[in-house]
Amino acid sequence: MRYLNDEELEVASRFLFLSMAIIVIQQDVQHIQTGSFKIKEPYLKLLEKMTTEATNERRKLRNEMTKKNISIVTLNHNDSFSSYLFVCQGREEQRNYFNPAIRKKVEGIIQELMHKVLPRYQQHASVNT
Repeated sequence: MRYLNDEELEVASRFLFLSMAIIVIQQDVQHIQTGSFKIKEPYLKLLEKMTTEATNERRKLRNEMTKKNISIVTLNHNDSFSSYLFVCQGREEQRNYFNPAIRKKVEGIIQELMHKVLPRYQQHASVNT
């Protein structure tokens, strides 16, 4: 049964998956920095801009969640599923996500962030050359 309305659930789930995307991007930065990339700087700059974009969006979502009294609690995580409890003004809703579905959502957010920053990155790069 659904206890949160569509808007509340949308804000909370976007915050959750955006947070996961930020973690993935930060891990990728570490892999590039310690990896055998010959030219690291363009990748690092792109990921840095993506992180900035994601962090700004997450800050807005967190403010909206605070205003609406929404919080998320991690319940369980195993090889197949992850469970989260969404709480909004005393109403609770448990959501179970299939881990490959989480991966797809996070991948979609990363692609979305990349598309947002690439035009600006390309303009900035062409000015510097």
